[in-house]
Amino acid sequence: MRVWTLLLLLLLLLLLRSDAVHSDSEYLIGVGSYDITGPAADVNMMGYANAEQIASGVHFRLRARAFIVAQPEGNRVVFVNLDACMASQLVVIKVIERLKARYGDLYTEKNVAISGIHTHAGPGGYLQYVVYIVTSLGFVRQSFDVIVDGIVNTVVQAHENLRPGSIFVNKGELLDAGVNRSPSAYLNNPEAERSKYKYNVDKEMTLLKFVDDEWGPSGSFNWFATHGTSMSRTNSLISGDNKGAAARFMEDWFERKGSVRMDSVGLENDGIPRRISNIIPNVHDTYHKLLEIAASFQSPPGKPATKISSVARRVRGVLRQVDKPKFVSAFCQSNCGDVSPNVLGAFCIDTGRPCDFNHSTCGGKNELCYGRGPGYPDEFESTRIIGERQFRKAVELFNGASEQIKGKVDFRHAFIDLSQLEVNLSRVGVSEVVKTCPAAMGFAFAAGTTDGPGAFDFKQGDDQGNPFWKLVRNLIKTPGKEQIDCQHPKPILLDTGEMKLPYDWAPSILPIQILRVGQFVILSVPGEFTTMAGRRLRDAVRTVLSGNKGFGSNIHVVIAGLTNTYSQYVTTYEEYEMQRYEGASTLYGPHTLSAYIQEFTKLARALISGQPVEPGPQPPDLLDKQISLLTPVVMDATPIGVKFGDCSSDVPKNSTFKRGDMVSVTFWSACPRNDLMTEGTFSLVEFLQGKTTWVSAYDDDDFCLRFKWSRPFKLSSHSKATIEWRIPQDATPGVYRIKHFGAAKGLLGSIRHFAGSSSAFVVA
Repeated sequence: MRVWTLLLLLLLLLLLRSDAVHSDSEYLIGVGSYDITGPAADVNMMGYANAEQIASGVHFRLRARAFIVAQPEGNRVVFVNLDACMASQLVVIKVIERLKARYGDLYTEKNVAISGIHTHAGPGGYLQYVVYIVTSLGFVRQSFDVIVDGIVNTVVQAHENLRPGSIFVNKGELLDAGVNRSPSAYLNNPEAERSKYKYNVDKEMTLLKFVDDEWGPSGSFNWFATHGTSMSRTNSLISGDNKGAAARFMEDWFERKGSVRMDSVGLENDGIPRRISNIIPNVHDTYHKLLEIAASFQSPPGKPATKISSVARRVRGVLRQVDKPKFVSAFCQSNCGDVSPNVLGAFCIDTGRPCDFNHSTCGGKNELCYGRGPGYPDEFESTRIIGERQFRKAVELFNGASEQIKGKVDFRHAFIDLSQLEVNLSRVGVSEVVKTCPAAMGFAFAAGTTDGPGAFDFKQGDDQGNPFWKLVRNLIKTPGKEQIDCQHPKPILLDTGEMKLPYDWAPSILPIQILRVGQFVILSVPGEFTTMAGRRLRDAVRTVLSGNKGFGSNIHVVIAGLTNTYSQYVTTYEEYEMQRYEGASTLYGPHTLSAYIQEFTKLARALISGQPVEPGPQPPDLLDKQISLLTPVVMDATPIGVKFGDCSSDVPKNSTFKRGDMVSVTFWSACPRNDLMTEGTFSLVEFLQGKTTWVSAYDDDDFCLRFKWSRPFKLSSHSKATIEWRIPQDATPGVYRIKHFGAAKGLLGSIRHFAGSSSAFVVA
């Protein structure tokens, strides 16, 4: 009888174990996450190439997220997803150097992939080629270092978390998170090819679910194509845009799920998961009692703080078991080249009418044509909505993931010189050999896109060029006849591949890589493939792999865009002919896609045959040649009689706010470049628990809290930080206050950390 009772108890324990999935695990799995938020002041943002878009605060923090999958005593692969515009060749070089110093040959450029989500709201200056750091006034060492450090810490964390586990895959359609922003170019693809697809952008999201044998689900990574341009070219707050937001939402959802009432897919009624009601209890004091308590906490003077103060006050992690790895969710980028999150379409800001279909102009001007997100005219709301749509689909796929990944872990990697690669083409029984070209950017590149229009009289679809701008171009570098013929029909605006002063303007040597985990295959591409370009590459690799019985019949092939380095766009041959923005930004000429397909199929054949591949030419390390013209922080100061952290503008006395209201407090502050508060926070909302205990409720990682920094003029030593809190609909009634953490630089270079607090107020 005792034996049966014991067996019954064991069975009940297994059934009650949260999210347990029974499987015969053949992998070691580890996930990790680390802060990579760069300088939140003075640095130009990477993405729109708008010299006036200078960082001045934080919308929410940026992170690097990684997974490692290893076969015991066998191969392993690492995939790192960055809340950054793109990967950087120089970043990858230095990350691999540091990983090799720590782990030997366990992690190399062959089995490590580093991919960017393509947010256009992160600090720039971390790439090594001139054309990508012109607007950031050259190389920004602080941007570079925080990303390198963050990736290394993320991989180390994932490595130390390696434990037996299983992987599951699921995929499904997400219909309302992306539209084609260059439909006229897409329509130039063969009709027979277009007829094979229902949509002119890829609508499929593919998700991996990682399950720890002991703890249950430990993470999820998904790939879906949509641009990180919900935040506009005028935004100045650091933000992970829609994909960064989706990752925050899903990680918060997982930490909280099961502890509050959820809807049919495990989400709260407003769609965004919160943590506040888990952290603090409901209070039952009367309104008048709350006002009386709040009145006793007036804004104190700013005070010195330790460097770790802002780290210690972070919200996330409060609910997590100490010995349990935190859940990591990444929303990775795919073939997003012509996919915009501004799903309402492109309209003229002067007339409100749709833009010209072929050129995306309004009365001949590209500057007036803008895409509209679903929250138009509020870009923060558009970011939230597109992020939430991806998050909801990911939760659905996560909950329904049942196909288990099984089989080998393997990888292939090669460097190729795309400035002079021979490509074998076969067309209707005719074979010919063509070549790619040194990098060059066309006139339509300067026109920008409907997500971020350019300036002057450039326009998309220009296959002729402008005599005036050709004269200007020739003052910098006149392209030769061979280059002009090679790039045809692209009229060359900047011959970047042949510009070498003070060092290379564009990359020539690029990495290509395939990572395999069982029947799941990742194609790491160093650029932005358009929808049809991505389809052709996936199909070509899938055709090679499907001929091998080791993969089975159900092969999942995803493209990881903007991975390992950046080389702008890749269109189809037919799209290139149209010279929209994407075609003009396809650097290596009309046969660029054919070159990628040729070289990736070589990697795929080597993968299934078990043969090595030639490593190819090594890319340059240009760190020692980098030039920075960014003015350093000289010193910070406050007016006489004012301390760092003092309130400049407090909440009104005896304030009461409702859910949905905006609370704003301004502090005397210092330049955020003095300390990036890595794994910490500049801003904090605290809740009063009992009579004297303040509990962290919201911080820099929360979508509802914004940190805005400003100075009265460019070289002023005085500055202020405004913290805005949009009170969530599910905020617990009670007494709150807002805090600010910062670091000031003295005239002799010393750094002094400080903290400031607002007066308390009531949320009713």
